[in-house]
Formats: sequence, C-alpha cells, structure tokens
Amino acid sequence: MMREESALLVILLSMKRLRLYFVKVAWAWTLWLLLPFIAVTTYEFAKSKFLYGPTKSVLMVLRRVSALLVGTAIWYVCTRLFMYVENLTGTCSTSGKLGDPHRLYATKQECHQDNGIWNGFDISGHCFLLSYCALMIVEEVAVLEGLSIDQNSKLHVVINVLFVSLCFLTMIWVFMFLCTAVYFHDFSQKLLGVLIGLSAWYGTYRFWYLKPFSPGLPLPNIPLSSKKYSYSR
Repeated sequence: MMREESALLVILLSMKRLRLYFVKVAWAWTLWLLLPFIAVTTYEFAKSKFLYGPTKSVLMVLRRVSALLVGTAIWYVCTRLFMYVENLTGTCSTSGKLGDPHRLYATKQECHQDNGIWNGFDISGHCFLLSYCALMIVEEVAVLEGLSIDQNSKLHVVINVLFVSLCFLTMIWVFMFLCTAVYFHDFSQKLLGVLIGLSAWYGTYRFWYLKPFSPGLPLPNIPLSSKKYSYSR
C-alpha cells in the first residue's frame, strides 16, 4: 500500500513538473514551432502552386502568419476571462486566529499572499489551451498534402524536422491533456475548458478563415474532398 502511494506521489510530482515546464508555456512552444513552419511552407506553396512572385508570396506568408496573432489574442482573452470568473466566484479560506478581524479578499492573488486557499470556479485553462493548440497544429500541418518539394533539397530537411517536432509536441499536448483530465480540476471545469477550446478552433478554422478577409486556411482554394498527398518524403 505504501509503495502504491509512493508511486502515485511520484507520478503527481512528475505531472506538476511537466505542467510547469510545458503546459504553463504551451502557447509559447506551439508558437515557436508553428511560426517557421507556416512561413516556409506557405512561401513554397505560393511559389509552386500559385506561381506567385517573391513579393506576393511574402504577402501570403504574412497573411497566414497572422493566424498566430489571432491565436495569441484568443489565448490572452480566454485566460483573462478564466481568471476573472475564478475571482468573481471565489472565496478565501485562511487559518487566522479566532480573535483576528475577518478580511474580505477580492482576488486569488491576495488570498495566496496571506497563505489562504481560494475556492472558486476554476475553468481549466490547460484543457482549453492543450485542445486548442493540438487542433491548430493538425490544421496547419495539413498544408503538406498539397506541397511538392525535392527530396534532396535542404528545405525538405527543414520542413521534415519542423513537421516531426510538431507531431512530437502534439503527442505531449495529448498526453498532458489526459493527465489533466485524470488528476486535476472538476469535471465541469474541464468540460467547459475543452468546449471553449473547441469553439475557438471551430470559430476560426471552420468559419472565419473561410472568409476573404481573414488569415485564410493552410490550403487555400483546394476543397477538402479533393486533397491529394503530394509531399514527397
């Protein structure tokens, strides 16, 4: 029994460390890998498929990279919203003496400064961010289905490295999502976080990015039903 408890404690400590070094900065990791991937693949796609010149290809790259700005805005607004909801619905429990005057705490931060425990509705920002990042990566790597590059070129190696890195990162996000679903937050908090992440993905890639004045999809002007895998490895 003691061994099982020790093993569980080790697992929880490992999860907390992974959450600290990966999940807490999940958007930064996703941004760091998606930015060069989108830039390189979009530029090559514009030249090879649309026969654009350098200037027009760069403009297309800037348009597609703006999807990361949209994602950053969504991440910032949603995390701020989650903090606001938790502060609005929470109360602070402290271990003060009986004779001490009762103090009202407005935010979670003030509560923690007095070594208190904040009890509020904490929407799972990790479930939101991990689901949104994973779906965004899946959408962006779809550009390889319409991209043809010489196998012997250095660019092919660069794209392969970025692609494998993004796949590995997605596996980490899925693993951390499962760990969060098992060990952290209440069910309603996790469910709401996932629903917001799915809504952010659907509202961008399945609605707004189909419009002319938007960052656009990774595979413009190619219907999903007619995609053919042409990226040679």
